Amino acid sequence: MKKILLVDDNEHDRMLYKRYLKPLPGEERMELFEATSGHDAVELFQQLRPDCVLLDHSLHDTDGLALLGQLRDLAPTNSLCAVMITGSGSEALAVRVLNSGALDYLVKGNFDRELLGKTVRHAIEKNEWRQYQATYHHELQAANQQLARTNADLDNFVYAASHDLRQPVNNLRGLFEEIKRTATFTDPADAQLLHYMDKSLHALSTTIDDLATVVQENRQPTAQLSEPVGLADLAADVLETLRPQVHATHAVVELGFDTLPEIPCVRSNLRTILLNLVANALKYRHPDRAPHVHIRSYSAAGHPVLEVQDNGLGLDLAQYGEELFQLFRRFHPTAAEGTGVGLFLVNRLVQAQGGRIEVESEEGYGTTFRVHLGQAN
Repeated sequence: MKKILLVDDNEHDRMLYKRYLKPLPGEERMELFEATSGHDAVELFQQLRPDCVLLDHSLHDTDGLALLGQLRDLAPTNSLCAVMITGSGSEALAVRVLNSGALDYLVKGNFDRELLGKTVRHAIEKNEWRQYQATYHHELQAANQQLARTNADLDNFVYAASHDLRQPVNNLRGLFEEIKRTATFTDPADAQLLHYMDKSLHALSTTIDDLATVVQENRQPTAQLSEPVGLADLAADVLETLRPQVHATHAVVELGFDTLPEIPCVRSNLRTILLNLVANALKYRHPDRAPHVHIRSYSAAGHPVLEVQDNGLGLDLAQYGEELFQLFRRFHPTAAEGTGVGLFLVNRLVQAQGGRIEVESEEGYGTTFRVHLGQAN
């Protein structure tokens, strides 16, 4: 049952409103309370906390708009449900009424039972929906804050753990090198154990370093400065870093930056993106041919695009597409060593700038990554 507070100093008008608000068969019953002055209205409002206030604009002891302001101050933020009844239908007055906090207004003599009932019920429903939205947004904000704290705690834990694990792994590496130097094996199969130990230590060390890199990227200040990044210089820097891999695989790398020679971006982020994509193109090359990598740039829909195309192993996107950017997912574990961190990191950096990545791939023929970068800050 909804509680309605009628505020009007005219007894005849109050009787009319009570008759109009008497429920018809099938309608929810309303409990009506009456106040004949602004003073009484304030007291009853505090006691009852009504679902709706039906308020006359002209009272003998106060102005209806002033009383509306008092009631609004007594109610929780954006929770007052009030319908003002005015003596005139001027547009200026209607605007003042709505700006003062009323959800609707009616003009005396211009409404009947049906219109008054619909107006009051609609105001109550509108206010209840407003309260639901406020509660929902508050809960959502609290959940997001908790999630942010949890993610920060997790990042801090992973960063600390990866940092603390480095020294024990380095100690193991030192012990292993000493064993290799001094140990003597009579059985060739025993000597092969050293090879497996070396690979395991390398994989462990690489995983720890990659974890630290992912978390460190997330711990960077969110408002890093973008700058025009020359792609030719950036590509030269990346290829210099990957020179041993390029030389060992006899790779051919073609650059095409004439259409868009510069991209506004955080330079370190763009370098990490390009480095990982080119490194993957070399790492997951096809065994029957040398790597051929095309790196080009252009604009699409007003946004810069960086494209890296290779002729490597490719993959079945129908099977693996949804997992492509997940952490620690590897799709060619027998082809090359890796931890499954590179594409996860690339995707994270691209999304942080409001961008996205398109992938085309055909198993046995190669893969194309199109990095659509968001507008620079």
